[in-house]
Amino acid sequence: MAVYLDCNATTPVDPEVEREFLHFVREEFGNAGSRTHEFGARAKQAVQKARDQVAAVVKCQREEVIFTSGATESNNLALLGLREHGEKTRRKHIVATAIEHKAVLEPLEYLERQGFEITLVSPEADGAVSAEKIAGVLRPDTLLVSVMHVNNETGIIQPIESIATALTRHEAFFHVDAAQGFGKRIVDLQNRRIDFISISAHKIYAPKGIGALIVRRRGYERPPLTPLVFGGGQERGLRPGTLPVALIVALGKAAELALRDGDKRFALCSAIKQEALIAFGKVGGVTTGNPVKSLPSTLNIAIPGLDSEAVMLALKDLIAISNGSACTSQNYTVSHVLVAMGLREDHVRGALRLSWCHLTPKVNWSAVVRAIKAMKA
Repeated sequence: MAVYLDCNATTPVDPEVEREFLHFVREEFGNAGSRTHEFGARAKQAVQKARDQVAAVVKCQREEVIFTSGATESNNLALLGLREHGEKTRRKHIVATAIEHKAVLEPLEYLERQGFEITLVSPEADGAVSAEKIAGVLRPDTLLVSVMHVNNETGIIQPIESIATALTRHEAFFHVDAAQGFGKRIVDLQNRRIDFISISAHKIYAPKGIGALIVRRRGYERPPLTPLVFGGGQERGLRPGTLPVALIVALGKAAELALRDGDKRFALCSAIKQEALIAFGKVGGVTTGNPVKSLPSTLNIAIPGLDSEAVMLALKDLIAISNGSACTSQNYTVSHVLVAMGLREDHVRGALRLSWCHLTPKVNWSAVVRAIKAMKA
């Protein structure tokens, strides 16, 4: 059976997370909105505990954690939720990067059709955007700056802290899509200058279908978000609907484990990355961007002369990998991320994404090398 190396698409569920999740599916199944009995009270307590566990990772207050269905919804709430405020204040300029996930780029396209002006900053050759370039396109009417924490295709870590520093004297809101970085790069997201942080549970070893948006206050003022959905008033009126208690508990446990086990996970992932780099080095692999700037759990690499689809097919019985974002892989198109980096067409079409985690079993890298060499023969 192939070893799963597509953790940037989704991760396996950690056993400790699974136990908590199933307990609240089978035993503690109460509605957190029920006030009149202990089932509801215990469910509410569990939700509050999870809120504290998520808040601890980014050092925010529990009331600043808004549970959503995942990072895509969180991104939409942060971006589209500011539309009304932008129109009222006549601040209708938004800065983002050309390598954002489609869950950011498509809401921005929608806002552009509504009269907003969008500036997309291209990355440098190493895969990271320049904080100086971000600062250089700010205007008095800039409403929002949105920059991802870690790129989902390349694993390149973006200079979030430098961008936050560049925004110190500007009123623009700062949104970070942290789907790939939350719980993996802890300190970056604890910067109080970041107003919004989008989180997805299924990237940190919890089930799909739950996430959060961190909505940080500035002093005593909450950011002026308006909801996208109405009815019920849950989550401070920003995200109505019955809370999925079991999923929320799972996300909370995953956040707790990220803090507890971060160093151990980093070491395990770094060892796998070193093995992967050695293996692909034997077949002439060329890394995408600067691997030193990427997470230890991600490698984007191309093999000269070989198409990514053909390589994935040849390796399908050994390793399960991808050649881009899972959100756009149903109909393969050239990666907008790699194109924005200015890479040659053959590299873009040959790029492979490998991503793993602390739960990944041993990979037979020798067999991988033999299979690729056979393709080149």
